[in-house]
Amino acid sequence: MNSLIKGKIFFVGAGPGDPSLLTVKAAKILSKADVVITDRLVSSEIISEYVNSAAHIIPVGKQGGSSASKSQHWISALLVQMAQKFSIVVRLKGGDVSLFSNILDELETIIAAGIPYEIIPGITAASGAAAYTGIPLTARNYATGVRILTYYADSAINDNAWKELARFDDTLVFYMTGKSLKHAVYKLLEAGADADTPFVVVEQATTPNQHVHQFILEDFLYNHHDTNFISPSLVIIGKVAALYEQFAWLPNNSNRSPFFKSLREFTGPTSLLTSIQNIFHVSRV
Repeated sequence: MNSLIKGKIFFVGAGPGDPSLLTVKAAKILSKADVVITDRLVSSEIISEYVNSAAHIIPVGKQGGSSASKSQHWISALLVQMAQKFSIVVRLKGGDVSLFSNILDELETIIAAGIPYEIIPGITAASGAAAYTGIPLTARNYATGVRILTYYADSAINDNAWKELARFDDTLVFYMTGKSLKHAVYKLLEAGADADTPFVVVEQATTPNQHVHQFILEDFLYNHHDTNFISPSLVIIGKVAALYEQFAWLPNNSNRSPFFKSLREFTGPTSLLTSIQNIFHVSRV
């Protein structure tokens, strides 16, 4: 190990929102942490109830369109700096660390620096949203499997892939697609999808502010395309979405207010965000 390295980095999944979904192992590591570098989509209750009260809390993002979010290069450099000064450094990410996070960039950086690490999984948003809406993603006679996807640009999924997806043999779960959902629906219909295919958009899944919108493809495209969804939102498309009304057990919260604080509103036991550059000499990239 690099002689300059003092600590170990733990990549921890915080789950989709409900703090009680945090794993026991994650809670144990957080209780011992010297530093917690956290994304925005982590329940404030996890920070206040499970993190070592003496730990430094460093919020870094990710929040689209916010200047308070740190660049990935900056975060990766911060991890190295923290491992040189502290014994237990936690990189806390919403959901699970392996799905649609930038863990690859961070792993490459710390491996190059010779820093030991451990990865602790969390409940991902797909599992959380499925459980808290009562939608079995791979229900027998409804789906043969599930596809976990994201769609943010026309080039993200090619035309042949859209044709395969439009058959809906599998349930489709889209992360980070709320703003581009109209175009995703258009691509599915263009690829031959049944116009009456049901889907749901689950806002802030597993939190007290969870709100579920129900649609069918064609109706959404022509009548609901200007709908703004609160982040984070997850989209479940396929035959299983029709089971929501039958098996939903959590009441829909019609208030539709944000559960996760913006970065500028973040509070924790100790925040170093304003002084991090002076104290730890971390350069912006």
